[in-house]
Order: sequence, then structure tokens, then C-alpha cells
Amino acid sequence: MGLSLATAERWVERWELQQQRYAVDREERFTVIADVVEHIAAGRVPPPLVVDLGCGPGSLAARLIRRLPDAEIVAVDRDPVLLELGRTHHPDAARYVDAEIGAPGWVRALDLDRPLDAAVSTTALHYLDRDTLLGTYRQLAALLRPGGVLVNGDHLPQGETGPAGIAAHVGRCRAARQRAFAHEDWGSWWAAVGDDPELTDLLAERRRREALDTGRPAELPLSTHLELLRQAGFGKAGPVWQYGDSCVVVAVR
Repeated sequence: MGLSLATAERWVERWELQQQRYAVDREERFTVIADVVEHIAAGRVPPPLVVDLGCGPGSLAARLIRRLPDAEIVAVDRDPVLLELGRTHHPDAARYVDAEIGAPGWVRALDLDRPLDAAVSTTALHYLDRDTLLGTYRQLAALLRPGGVLVNGDHLPQGETGPAGIAAHVGRCRAARQRAFAHEDWGSWWAAVGDDPELTDLLAERRRREALDTGRPAELPLSTHLELLRQAGFGKAGPVWQYGDSCVVVAVR
């Protein structure tokens, strides 16, 4: 039996609230990403084809489809719980794909029939190590049409090229102010989900996959991401929005 709409709605709403603890100006960052995709897609026929990398429960896809109702969005993630929440709560926002970004065969799983206009992501790519990230950037460059874009909203430290400590402090201060609106954190959200009988099987599969994952977030600095994007074949790359360590980086194919 599939997940009920009421259950999916409840957990997605709580997900949106708890995520405010972690993404500085999350809603504005979503808006900036949509601004970029809308700009790139303006006047093009057929409607834009977009891949949402690390889509979670469809938060970004749902916002993009409201802005670009004719867009075709393919949303990919490896988390079976979040994917099912997205499929149930935002069924018309995207075609959801169960695959791990950077793993063998993940591009084939997308089942794309034409070049991408955009690849978008929020707080997913910083988990990849340098070699996997470079390979993924190369794969995305090959999937995008000339002039297409990769738009990545993520936590990317400034590294040695800027006042990293001050930028991180500014971001932490902003995040602390946002926490007043978030009544639970990542751990408590997942603990509460664990008590929902509708999600028992999905949680078991999630734990099975987690047991196979021994990696830690790479957290490479912004300068490294820009270097790897250029190595991967993107002609231009740079941040178009930033608050502390929270960035929206755009790379043009």
C-alpha cells in the first residue's frame, strides 16, 4: 500500500520547517535558482528540461514548477523516504528517480531523451569527494545543451580566497536568528518519522543503504568547486548570490 496523502503532507510540512535551521535564507535561495532557470529558458521551444539533483521531498521541484508550469523536471535522490514523500505530496512537480548521484549508472537511470536546459541542486553536492564531484560535473556538462546551466545552492566555505572565518560567522548569526521559526531539528524530525507505521518499510530500506555508506561530507571550498567546474568543461562559473557560506553558484555550459 502506498503512502497516504495526509501522511506525506504532514511530514513534508514539518520538513520545510526544520530545514529553516540549516539553509540560510532558504526561500530566497530557491527564488534565485528559479530566477536563473527562468532566464535561461525564456523563449525556448520545447519547454525546459531540468534535473533536480538530490531532490529530497521535492522542495525545489515544487517551487520551480510553480514558476515554470510547462517545465519537465526529473528529480533524483537516493533516500527512499524522502523520494516517496515527494512522489506523494508533489506528484505533478517532477518525475522522481531513485539513484545515487555520482554512482555508476546514475545518468542512465535519469532516462533523458534530449539535452538538459538546467541542472539544479540544493545542499547535495557538498557531500561528494573531489574525484566524484569532478566526474559528476563532467557528466552534467555532457548532458547540458550549449548555453545550459548548472545551478547549485549549497554551503560552500570561502576557503583561503576570502575572509572565511568572518563569512562563516555571519552565516551562523543569520542561521541562529532563523532557528526561532524552526521547532525541531534534523535528528528530531527523523526520530519522529521513525514512529510513523506508514514509513516503517521505507525507513528500513533507508537504514540498509546508510549502513553501506561510510563516507563523510567533503565540504570543499567554493574555489575548488569553481576550479572543478572549469576542468569539467563549463565555460563560465561563479556565485550569483551569497550569504555567509550559503551560495548559489551558476556554471554555464
